[in-house]
Amino acid sequence: MDDDTSYADDPRVPLITFTETREAIALLRHLSEQDTEEGHRAGQLASDLARRLPEPA
Repeated sequence: MDDDTSYADDPRVPLITFTETREAIALLRHLSEQDTEEGHRAGQLASDLARRLPEPA
């Protein structure tokens, strides 16, 4: 994968709960603290996912 990877155009399937998604985002953000290519990609994916979530009620 390159640095411009985007998952926005991939097909979506509703297989994860809101809580599971929030936990996955938290883990990705933790991984993004690494100063590596993988850490950068984890941060980008966390941002992409977080933007799609509705605000908590």
